[in-house]
Amino acid sequence: MKSNIRFGLGILVLAAAFVGLNAAFVVPQTSHALVFQFGRLVREPIELPGLYFKWPFIETVTLIDKRVLDNDLRPQTVLASDQKNLVVDAFTRYRITEPLRFYQALNNPRAANQTLERIVNDRVRSVLSGATTTQIINTDRARLMEKIQEEVNRETQALGITVVDVRLSRVELPRETMEAVFGRMKTERQREAADLRAQGTQLAQSIRSRADRDVQIILGEANKKAEELRGQGDAEKTRILAEAYARDPEFSSFYRSMQAYEQSFTKGDTRMVLSPDSPFFRYFNRPQQPAQPQR
Repeated sequence: MKSNIRFGLGILVLAAAFVGLNAAFVVPQTSHALVFQFGRLVREPIELPGLYFKWPFIETVTLIDKRVLDNDLRPQTVLASDQKNLVVDAFTRYRITEPLRFYQALNNPRAANQTLERIVNDRVRSVLSGATTTQIINTDRARLMEKIQEEVNRETQALGITVVDVRLSRVELPRETMEAVFGRMKTERQREAADLRAQGTQLAQSIRSRADRDVQIILGEANKKAEELRGQGDAEKTRILAEAYARDPEFSSFYRSMQAYEQSFTKGDTRMVLSPDSPFFRYFNRPQQPAQPQR
């Protein structure tokens, strides 16, 4: 009897625990909560995190993520206003701001990503088709992204989604066009390089010519100065020798004779044909006899 009572109490406790577990639910900080009863919303969406209760087995809870979600779009080709095709790669970041509307319209993030990709791609083509390639790639890119975001938000407002950012992560020409553009750029750079080389060669030749001319002028002036100095030196030498000869004519005659002997008796040839009484050998014959003046 007692064992039956204990068994019955145990079943009641387990049933109460099971009912209690199904009656309580936790709303995390990263989610909204929707409480439905047979598919009908029975209370306002729960936004604050915490522990909540519901009727077990009757009411169901659906959690909707309220964090910022990413959606990376597939690249698409866009025709700019200057009739140039561009490959555009974009991504969006969005947040579910109205969970009930989002649940009724899209139900899950996968469907939201697909719908959002279609909307963003349409808005990207619409906005970029009115801009030139230069504006899209360089000058007005930030303004165009803001315009795309505004138009996308107008369309997603009915879906309970708010797009917080739209970015054109990659905008470039198609591969064939890019190769042709690079080819033209390469040809243009090669032409500019050839022009610069030609200008450099001409400038180098001009500098070299001026340098050669300056060298000739400097050498000419240096030679002129050297000749002037050499002439002044020779004149000074002649003056000094004249003064020395005037002071001691006998020594001067002797010194000049020694120089003449040295120059005459070269190595390998000492033959000379002179008269025996020639004054050339007077210092060999009579060294002490003064030289007779020649008439």
